[in-house]
Amino acid sequence: MSERQIHAVTGAFGYSGKYIAQRLLDQGQEVRTLTNSLNRRNPFDGRISAHPFNFDNPKKLKESLKSVSVLYNTYWARFNHKMFTQADAVENTITMFHAAKEAGVERVVHVSITNPSEDSPLEYFRGKAELEKVLKESGMTYSILRPAVLFGKEDILINNIAWALRMLPLFGVFGDGNYRMQPIYVDDFAKLAVEEGQKCDNSIIDAIGPETFTYRGLVQQIGKIIGKKRPVISVSPRLGYIVGNIISKLVDDVLITPEEIEGLMADLLYTESPPAGKTRLSDWAKEYAESLGRHYASELARRRNRLSAYK
Repeated sequence: MSERQIHAVTGAFGYSGKYIAQRLLDQGQEVRTLTNSLNRRNPFDGRISAHPFNFDNPKKLKESLKSVSVLYNTYWARFNHKMFTQADAVENTITMFHAAKEAGVERVVHVSITNPSEDSPLEYFRGKAELEKVLKESGMTYSILRPAVLFGKEDILINNIAWALRMLPLFGVFGDGNYRMQPIYVDDFAKLAVEEGQKCDNSIIDAIGPETFTYRGLVQQIGKIIGKKRPVISVSPRLGYIVGNIISKLVDDVLITPEEIEGLMADLLYTESPPAGKTRLSDWAKEYAESLGRHYASELARRRNRLSAYK
């Protein structure tokens, strides 16, 4: 690969894609983004050209990827909704991989999930496994990154745990709450992605952070850091989902899904791999304790509003 390349990043005006794009720009690389939010505020002062995904027009999608050396794919759907589905995300991503191959893209850095499996009863983990298989068979070189949870200023999960601790008198965890997760800082993840984009060999990396929390322990730690130590009680998954669904209706969002509860309780956000990031969530949360959870972070609001920058 040449020293200066053209890199394509999906969702560079969003969350993880923004951090990847910034690191590429800092290296002096030319960056394009593929996005559904062409009119979202560009945080890069116009240094990135934006192109629509054009999943329904593979020829135009191929043109958007022409001369690109590395494609960084962050595109996905967290849950199924009338506006989007995980099945659509799988189909669209396969279309993008085919277009990238035809356009001459040399390498793909693809965001997956810890413990994907084609045999998983959970569509999220099954869909991610299917995409890994397609990428491996594509003929392009690849790096597959498998994060459990990303955290950072624009994150949803950690912020909304803090929000719930600020708003509610107690916090319910599903079952015993002893299932584990290993959050990675979004800029550590971006650094890893860009490093992998510079390589030529195929790799699969569990992109996890340096701390392992039980879900119960994570909630307790965040509560302590933001000064909102609440009783943490065990509830059945069914009751937890019912309460979560009530809150979802109040905030006009999807707070939690049954599949997410099942994935958590199956310990699918934990792996025995060494950490790929250095930033500790506990340290980061202390730095942002005053602002963490002050406002609810809505997945659906971000999808509906294609103009405003993520906060």
